[in-house]
Amino acid sequence: MSGPKCTRLSGALVKQLLDSVDSVLFDCDGVIWRGDQAVPGAVQVVNLLKKKGKRVVFITNNSTKTRRMYGDKLTSLGFKATVDEVFGTAYCCAMYLKTVCKLEGKVYLLGSNAMKDELAEVGIQQTGVGPDHITGKPGDWANVALDPDVKAVVVGFDEHFSYMKLNRAFQYLTRPDCLFVGTNRDARLPLEGGKAVPGTGCLVKVVETAAQREAQMVGKPNRFMFDCVASRFGLDPGRCLMVGDNLSTDIMLGSTCGLKTLFTLTGVNTLEEAEAHLNSGCEDRQGMVPDYYVESIAELLPALQG
Repeated sequence: MSGPKCTRLSGALVKQLLDSVDSVLFDCDGVIWRGDQAVPGAVQVVNLLKKKGKRVVFITNNSTKTRRMYGDKLTSLGFKATVDEVFGTAYCCAMYLKTVCKLEGKVYLLGSNAMKDELAEVGIQQTGVGPDHITGKPGDWANVALDPDVKAVVVGFDEHFSYMKLNRAFQYLTRPDCLFVGTNRDARLPLEGGKAVPGTGCLVKVVETAAQREAQMVGKPNRFMFDCVASRFGLDPGRCLMVGDNLSTDIMLGSTCGLKTLFTLTGVNTLEEAEAHLNSGCEDRQGMVPDYYVESIAELLPALQG
C-alpha cells in the first residue's frame, strides 16, 4: 500500500492496511494504556488481531519494568500476551551492552530495579540503583569514591535522580573509555486523565550537558530496538505496522526501519504537530510524518469485528 502521508484511517482503508501486514508493533504508554488504565477498546483490538493470526509485539521506551512485569501488567488489564512478546528498554539496553558493546565490567546505573534485574539476567553487575545522598562539602565531590570496575554509565528512568548521582555519573564519564548509554529521549511520560510527568530524556540531557558527551541511545527511534524484535521473530519490515503516539520515537522508528506507521492521538503528540512536520519542507522532519492516523486504536475495531 502507498498513498498520501498522514491519511485518516477509516472505512475500507482499515481492512486494506491490516491485510497488508503480518505483524503489528504497539507502543504501550499513550497507545494501549495510560498509567494503569487501558485505553478504551485497546484490549479488544489487540486480542482480535491475535485471533486473526497477526503477530503482536509490545515495544516500549519505558525502562521502569522488566519484561515479566510488563507481561503481568498486560495480562492484568485483559490483553492476551506473553513475556516473549514484550520488548522494553530495560531488556534491550542489557542486550545492547552484552551483544553489541560486549561489555566486560560493571555499569554505573541511573535507573530502576527493573533495569538492575535485566542487566543481571545477562550477567552484568551494576552499582548506583537507589538514593545517593550528598555528603561532605563541594570541594570533596570531585573526589567522590568511584568503582574501578565500572566501564559504562547507563541512564534510564531514575526516581532517585539527584545532584550527587549526576556528579558521580559525570566523574565516571571523564574517563574516555567509559561507555555512555541512554535508554531513550522521551521528554514526557503520558498518564491517565491527560496528565504527564517528565520522562527519561530529561535526565539523559542533564547528564549529557554535564559530561559534554552524547549518549548512545538504545530505545526508539534507534533501529536496535526493532532489530531485537526482528531477529527474534524473523520479521519482514515491509509487512509490519508500527502503532504509536510519539512522532519522534514511534513514528520515526517505523520510518527508519521501513515499517508502515499508524499514529494515535491518545498520547504525547497532536495531529497539528504531525501536519506541521508534513508541511515543513524539511527532509529531516518527514520521518516523523505517519502514513495514517486515528483518534484511538479503538477505531480499528469495526474492521476486526466484521
